[in-house]
Amino acid sequence: MTLPDQFLTDIERARCSRCQTRMMLERVSAGPIGFEHRLFECPRCDQVEMRVIASDPFNSKAAGWLAGELRTPN
Repeated sequence: MTLPDQFLTDIERARCSRCQTRMMLERVSAGPIGFEHRLFECPRCDQVEMRVIASDPFNSKAAGWLAGELRTPN
């Protein structure tokens, strides 16, 4: 995993480590808290790569600590 791939948004696609073509997202599965496993496949050279990528903190179970900090404006 390269450093920029850690922060891919939902619409961004990783580049193939072999030919640098944008890869197609094949599968998303749960990973460690705050991360998800994404399986990418290259349409050009058929390389398959599994990457661990940071997930949206508001959609993960790691966001629970935020609940104590949210308050209505005064």
